[in-house]
Amino acid sequence: MEGSRAVARFIRVSPRKARLVVDLIRGEELAKAQQILEYTPRAAARLVAKVLASAAANAENNAKMNPDELFVARAYVDEGPILKRFRPRAMGRATRINKRTSHITIILEEKVPEAPTRRRRFRRRRPDAEKEKAKKAREGEAEKEKPAQQAEGEKERKQAGKAKAAPKKAASKKASAKKKAATKKAAPKKAEGAGGKKAAPKKAASKKAAPKKKAATKKAAGAGKPKQAGKKSSGGSEPGVEKGKD
Repeated sequence: MEGSRAVARFIRVSPRKARLVVDLIRGEELAKAQQILEYTPRAAARLVAKVLASAAANAENNAKMNPDELFVARAYVDEGPILKRFRPRAMGRATRINKRTSHITIILEEKVPEAPTRRRRFRRRRPDAEKEKAKKAREGEAEKEKPAQQAEGEKERKQAGKAKAAPKKAASKKASAKKKAATKKAAPKKAEGAGGKKAAPKKAASKKAAPKKKAATKKAAGAGKPKQAGKKSSGGSEPGVEKGKD
């Protein structure tokens, strides 16, 4: 909500000089702003004081505001039209003189009562001895909790290891069962193969021994026959028979 305002237009003072005074009272209370302007040694201070008094009168009479609660909400100076004048100089020349004007505006508003704020209660500082006791108690509790935490961690690790080892054990058991079944199936086949292989060398040995037996029987038969005495004659007569006999 915009408060009470007062505007002074076409004031014969440069805006730069008026702004130096207006900046002193911006945001101040009405009574304090009037005091500042009263004791400011500048020509523009008297002009700004008149505008401030007009704004206070407008607020009290027109807007029905309490003058004790008014403060300068806004105060600014705008540039007005420039009056151009000339001054004669040497050699028949002329220089321009700028006579500047300004528009001064002041707005007053009432202060809004601030909501009561709760003050934060600061905690009483503990003495150093109490702090040390509390610190030691915390450290003792932490040391007591450490073994329990370690035991819990070991239990969790063991459980995790068992859970990981369970599928491996099941797989190893299955593999061992398969191996046993394979060995049982292969046992009779090996026995059959071993029997066939042992019979084959026996047959070969018997074949080798057969000619030897035949040769031994022949020798034995020859030894059993009686030997002939003497050799046959060239004439073809039998040995051991004398000639001339019939």
